[in-house]
Amino acid sequence: MSEYWFRPKTYGYGATPINWKGWASTLAFAAVIAAIAGGFLLSASGRESLDRIILGAVLLAALVAGFTWFAHSKTEGEWRWRWGKD
Repeated sequence: MSEYWFRPKTYGYGATPINWKGWASTLAFAAVIAAIAGGFLLSASGRESLDRIILGAVLLAALVAGFTWFAHSKTEGEWRWRWGKD
């Protein structure tokens, strides 16, 4: 059985890290997102800026979808809307 890195949130939808692997993957994901967003926005100038922003948005959307799938697969339990302790 695989080790779980996340658990369902108590309030809302999604998951939260429960061990160092979950926190490390979340922090690495945030760092990659920040680096890509900063790189695309800082290098965008003139006529090419719209193309770079669109490319950056598509890349960021793909990374978010990939990390969401990864976190979902490493979560103990199901993802659903929660209003507190069941």
